[in-house]
Amino acid sequence: MDRIVEKGLEDYAVGVTTPASPLHERLALETWDSMDCPQMQVGAIEGRLLTILVQLCGARRAVEIGTFTGYSGLHIAEGLPEDGQLITCDIDPVATAVARRYWDQSPWGDRIALRLGPALQTLTALDGPIDFAFIDADKENYIAYWEALLPKMPSGGVIVADNVLWSGQVLAPPEDHSESTAGIVAFNSHVAADERVEQVLLTVRDGITIARKK
Repeated sequence: MDRIVEKGLEDYAVGVTTPASPLHERLALETWDSMDCPQMQVGAIEGRLLTILVQLCGARRAVEIGTFTGYSGLHIAEGLPEDGQLITCDIDPVATAVARRYWDQSPWGDRIALRLGPALQTLTALDGPIDFAFIDADKENYIAYWEALLPKMPSGGVIVADNVLWSGQVLAPPEDHSESTAGIVAFNSHVAADERVEQVLLTVRDGITIARKK
């Protein structure tokens, strides 16, 4: 993943952001040391943003599409109340095994429930309300995830989508788009035209869209 923000500025921002816990830091290091695509892990700034957004919207029930090694899930769970729940979806038993180990060590781990299998199947079987959702999985299905989540959210519910600038590839000519790039571009247009929400795209890390259901 190419940087959207220059490294020096990003390092400065990390330095003045509430720090991640030592557990988060150990998980981040293990992910970079052991995973084939460690850049899929959200960074410290985005992780803290997720925690704060969950707290600000008063979420009690959250859904995450794309668990990976559990870093973002821990941040979401941290923002939930003690009786809150995060349902996180993934298809990778190797990466999620790492996630489970760290959740077991976390004071927020008992708020997390993993659903191992295709996320759309999980979402179809899931009843609302869903107060907060984080989409960070296969880009081709972003619109499908959005449409599965939004009807189950109350007014004031928040959806966050990651990688919406896709290392700047959203600016490439359409004929140069990969399937993932095309998926992100279509998703961004879909959200922008969706009158059920108000939204903002932030240039945090690889781009984050934050949408609030009206």
